[in-house]
Amino acid sequence: MTIGIWILGDQLWPEQAALQSCTHQDNLPVILIESLHHVQVRPYHQQKLILVWSAMRHFAQELQQLKYSVTYKIAEDFETPLTEWIKANGITQLRVMMPNDRPFSKMIQNLELPCQITLIPNNQFLWSTEEFNNWASSRKRLLMEDFYREGRRRFQILMDKDKPVAGQWNLDKENRQPPKGKLNTPGAKWFEPDEITLDVIAKVNSLCLTTYGEVETFRWGVNRQQALLVLDWFIQHRLTDFGPYQDAMVTGEETMWHALLSPYLNIGLLQPMDVIQAAQQAYFQYQLPLNSVEGFIRQVLGWREYMHGIYHFVDADYSNKNWFNHTQPLPEFFWTGKTKMNCLHQILTQVQRTGYAHHIQRLMVLSNFALIAGLEPQAVENWFHAAFIDAYDWVMQTNVIGMGLFADGGLLASKPYAASANYINKMSDYCKSCVYNHKERTGKNACPFNFFYWDFLDRHRNKLQSQGRMSFILNNLDKMSPEELQSIRQLAQDWHAQEISSPTVDQP
Repeated sequence: MTIGIWILGDQLWPEQAALQSCTHQDNLPVILIESLHHVQVRPYHQQKLILVWSAMRHFAQELQQLKYSVTYKIAEDFETPLTEWIKANGITQLRVMMPNDRPFSKMIQNLELPCQITLIPNNQFLWSTEEFNNWASSRKRLLMEDFYREGRRRFQILMDKDKPVAGQWNLDKENRQPPKGKLNTPGAKWFEPDEITLDVIAKVNSLCLTTYGEVETFRWGVNRQQALLVLDWFIQHRLTDFGPYQDAMVTGEETMWHALLSPYLNIGLLQPMDVIQAAQQAYFQYQLPLNSVEGFIRQVLGWREYMHGIYHFVDADYSNKNWFNHTQPLPEFFWTGKTKMNCLHQILTQVQRTGYAHHIQRLMVLSNFALIAGLEPQAVENWFHAAFIDAYDWVMQTNVIGMGLFADGGLLASKPYAASANYINKMSDYCKSCVYNHKERTGKNACPFNFFYWDFLDRHRNKLQSQGRMSFILNNLDKMSPEELQSIRQLAQDWHAQEISSPTVDQP
């Protein structure tokens, strides 16, 4: 039997399971493929294409140095180069590490190749799919906090025997400070493109495909060495103050104290335990603030593992969930950034430039607006998947359909993350430079976040009453006059009518 290994673009790790399934031998055939057809599924951010393709090319070089027999193909599809390579190398079994994304797994199963295909269980997460399913299937509720605590115990992270260090599991209450005064944020760790990356940039610039975003400012790392430098930079310069302001948003501050590690984690250049252990070691070695260290570790050991686990636990039709029956089309400004709402304008133009926004910008501005304005969940998820440099199906289905839009009816989140302009004004400086008044919910200067918020509560009152944490907020509807409520409804309807009828440019 002659084995060959196919490595996917988000599996760029020498210890990934398919490679590890073979006793290492010199000249083991390995193939990586850049497929032009695959990147036409949606208008991906150009920097996402550059990151993945450059990282793949760098990883191919690394494997060659490790004495693998590496074939690198740039092709229209996957099937044609695979078939040629299999025949040329006499391969009788093709091994692939199980993709994280369901659509890609289905695509592999539909390939017609002249050899056996064997899928090897994925080892890029701390919890295997089977382990998560065993945890989830025995529980009445699937709260992330329960899962996170189980992970802390299981991997002995920030633990003092069987208790959390300092006696607390979660210090989130200390991590919600608004951005007051001069923050003195540290710079991010960026890189100048090397020759390989410049070649990829030229390729992306020459594509006759529909893409999104800007390419000129590409500064991301493209190999494990650079990814480790970003991790070290975060630990040394950003982790100490990460906690208090991790929810804050400031004009001109694209990254604040955030780690910028998700693009590297999601393609395999970093592994979750690399990141968790680095943060834990810094806590014990340098006595860094526990609220910052715990808050960061929870993002990786908690949310990231939980989202991946839920994605594979739920039924395949999860992507079609639409609990509120929202059907409004995605406004054109999501693609162009051209909107009078300053918060959305600032974040959307930042995403165009970088492919990045931090978690509160995504959840409490972009997703929040989509939720309260009644945008169709699938259109919103497709935009997130296209626009973000760290986006994959397993990430965006749970984060957008579930957490952001509550389209799963509460399987994942305990309540809808809906908020008025008051939240954005508290946690950012965006409202100060906006043409709308964040205090007004009716009238010509009313902030759309306000009238959409109250319209959302009004439209879905019956459904929301079943969510225990919403009853107090819903009671505020009774304090409004019928005239004000009708004015709110009308503003919401007029906004959608104007958005649909206004001239638009072609989708990118």
